[in-house]
Amino acid sequence: MSQLFFSNILKIMMSEKRQYKQLATLVVFLINFGACAAMAYEEPEYDVVQKKPDYEVRYYGDRLVAQTDQTGSSSSAFRRLFNYISGANTTSIKVEMTAPVTQSEKIEMTVPVTFENKMMRFFLPASYTIGTAPRPTDPSVELATVKGGYYAVRTYSGRASDRNFKSNSVKLLADLEKHQVSVTGQPVRATYNGPLTPFFMRRNEAMIRIEWE
Repeated sequence: MSQLFFSNILKIMMSEKRQYKQLATLVVFLINFGACAAMAYEEPEYDVVQKKPDYEVRYYGDRLVAQTDQTGSSSSAFRRLFNYISGANTTSIKVEMTAPVTQSEKIEMTVPVTFENKMMRFFLPASYTIGTAPRPTDPSVELATVKGGYYAVRTYSGRASDRNFKSNSVKLLADLEKHQVSVTGQPVRATYNGPLTPFFMRRNEAMIRIEWE
């Protein structure tokens, strides 16, 4: 569907009753975050410590996130986090969107690792700390710090589908096993573009925490 289609839908919703305003705001986000593939969003900083043909090893420092359990619907989890950055917080301020949106996933693995609850995370701008970031008013959304560490990352294009993610995660795990790299976590799906970005222009990543010396 074209941006014009979504723009027309937005105009209709804006002329309707107040219950459509939140949905209209979400459509604006999808247009801005998804259709403008070239638009720059702040990303967590990292250092590339090694590059391989099909993946690279990155070191990330501690990162502040807003997170929510996505055991049920991923769209509901996204909506809760989007509401938080849109003003559903103790200061009623808007928080700048960053990239990527991450989702912890559980897939079959040959190595034993501890699996946390399935979480969806929005990274907060680097200007915030755990003490200065606005607190969520929704009790199902929390602020947390993702501890720094090393990640093996495989970048791929195409749709951010379960099938695409699992296929690339399996390939990444196979490469890590071949190179005798110890895996310490489950794969994480990192999505950088919204659904309005052409699939061939999308950037997706499969990330796995590893041991590294």
